[in-house]
Amino acid sequence: MGRKWNNIKEKKASKDANTSRVYAKFGVEIYVAAKKGEVDPESNRALKVVLERAKTYNVPKAIIDRALDKARGSGDETYTELRYEGFGPNGAMVIVDTLTNNVNRTASDVRAAFSKNGGNLGVSGSVAYMFDETAVIGIEGKDEEQVLELLMEADVDARDIMTEDEAVIIYAAPDQFHAVQEALRASGIEDFTVAEITMLPQTFVSLSEDAEKQFEKMIDALEDLEDVQQVYHNVDSEEE
Repeated sequence: MGRKWNNIKEKKASKDANTSRVYAKFGVEIYVAAKKGEVDPESNRALKVVLERAKTYNVPKAIIDRALDKARGSGDETYTELRYEGFGPNGAMVIVDTLTNNVNRTASDVRAAFSKNGGNLGVSGSVAYMFDETAVIGIEGKDEEQVLELLMEADVDARDIMTEDEAVIIYAAPDQFHAVQEALRASGIEDFTVAEITMLPQTFVSLSEDAEKQFEKMIDALEDLEDVQQVYHNVDSEEE
């Protein structure tokens, strides 16, 4: 289920981590999460998840503080959460999560990104059932057996624990996200290579070289859209 997670994460981080685009998207996501409840991650679990993920992407504190201050103050922008599901070549499945203050613009932009790059939008539910919402937490400095032992001692359930590129990746149910982190922190671990609640595909598909190039162009086009927060897919790329 989780194979190649680190490679995918590192590829995305190398492309995005230092751009204003990804920081701006985190700013919106933090603002929206904070406006949903208290502007305090200890009492707003959705906000805590976003802040944990922002840390792994090295989002500057100034960006985070600006978004939180906006939520505390007079910020009154309204964003709508929308999920689009679609297809690429060879049955490749794609989920696109967005936050938008202009639904018509977002729908048009997402549809164009698919259609101009050999893909097509599906109806709601046509793809998501083939993905599992999963908490993914990555650490370094311990092996699988040590991680399993400390999670068992803390009475925390994990779906899977795997070593990927010298890091141990823990896969768990979304409601175990914070419990896993708390158990790891109790053992002295403070830094996470990955800390996300994501959508992992149940199966993968492989593409020909030409189809994969076109597919990557489509994914890039989607990720470049201002309103797109996350893009998930089930293509198993040798480059990744």
